[in-house]
Amino acid sequence: MGAEIKNYTLNFGPQHPAAHGVLRLVLELDGEVVQRADPHIGLLHRGTEKLAESKTYLQSLPYMDRLDYVSMMCNEHAYVMAVERLAGIEVPIRAQYIRVMFDEITRILNHLLWLGAHALDCGAMTMFLYCFREREDLMDCYEAVSGARLHAAYYRPGGVYRDLPDFMPKYGESKIRSVTEVAKLNENRQGSLLDFLEDFCARFPRYVDEYENLLTDNRIWKQRTVGIGVVSPERAVALGFSGPMLRGSGVDWDLRKTQPYEVYDQVDFDIPLGVNGDCYDRYLVRVEELRQSNRIIRQCIKWLRSNPGPVITADHKVAPPSRVKMKLGMEHLIHHFKLFTEGMHVPEGEVYAAVEHPKGEFGVYMVSDGANKPYRLKIRAPGFAHLAALNEMSVGHMIADVVAIIGTQDIVFGEVDR
Repeated sequence: MGAEIKNYTLNFGPQHPAAHGVLRLVLELDGEVVQRADPHIGLLHRGTEKLAESKTYLQSLPYMDRLDYVSMMCNEHAYVMAVERLAGIEVPIRAQYIRVMFDEITRILNHLLWLGAHALDCGAMTMFLYCFREREDLMDCYEAVSGARLHAAYYRPGGVYRDLPDFMPKYGESKIRSVTEVAKLNENRQGSLLDFLEDFCARFPRYVDEYENLLTDNRIWKQRTVGIGVVSPERAVALGFSGPMLRGSGVDWDLRKTQPYEVYDQVDFDIPLGVNGDCYDRYLVRVEELRQSNRIIRQCIKWLRSNPGPVITADHKVAPPSRVKMKLGMEHLIHHFKLFTEGMHVPEGEVYAAVEHPKGEFGVYMVSDGANKPYRLKIRAPGFAHLAALNEMSVGHMIADVVAIIGTQDIVFGEVDR
């Protein structure tokens, strides 16, 4: 007589590396098959929305970087768009192109971390190392424009903090690197940020080919992802999916095309769609998005090279005067002090602004009572809706498949536990 299979409840995380640190899953199991998956959240709760009620509009901006801390500038984008719509602020066209370019740089950054971590969770070590090699270059672009590699606070109501720099950070000599090695590392860093990005865009499709050589037709990878976590188009819509999770199920919905913002209607790109709605399709969608983002960045570089101009509004009730102007007269100095102490006053009203964030629709609902800080701020995080579907996606699968399903959702808890 064989051993009786025991039904039991398993605490999956929050210490489990594949559960991304702050997710506790309570799994009800029949042997090794999941009968029910109950996600417990709140382990990271930050109170961002409440904090914003006591901060000026500008002071709340850095909190946005800390929501989904892999898609920093995209979070900022939704927030500044909400402020701009409430206050009726015009954004210079050059700032719009810079924003679109950095949104796509951020999309690549996000998808590279997702790809490396998802593959690592499923047992593929090399992918993580490859993806971080490319992330390093793009993090240097973040650093070049904002001074920070992670929490940039680069977008501002009315534009961006400053224009693109004419130089790139360079590697210095050290005990572990020879002069020749340092010279080779700095080869493509001799020009401006746009020169460096152009060089990166020329190299990047070859790197994506390397990722696909390792994974796309890999037998083990397909065994771990094909037919796992299937979601039909109808269920994806009903569950509130967005981004690659929705498009992986074959639903053609992307805010950059359906509700264009900034200059997305001026650039040419395609929207990849899945067929089966499983983990493998969502992988294919995101990999193709890497290529399409690269394509958009190239178009932005071309436009920015030949179109100089202002990168932030000239209204000093919204944006500070330049450092040069402040030295020329007291009036500009007063504008500067008033803006950074009291902050800008936004007319009464309410608005919802959303962007096609790397993970899906990231929205900011903002209510103003005419004061210098929001009366109410509500963030629509894409990961929250996806996590709610974890039970439906996991039932009937094995414990090991739960790891692949969490990976395919691309969850970051800063936005879920906002």
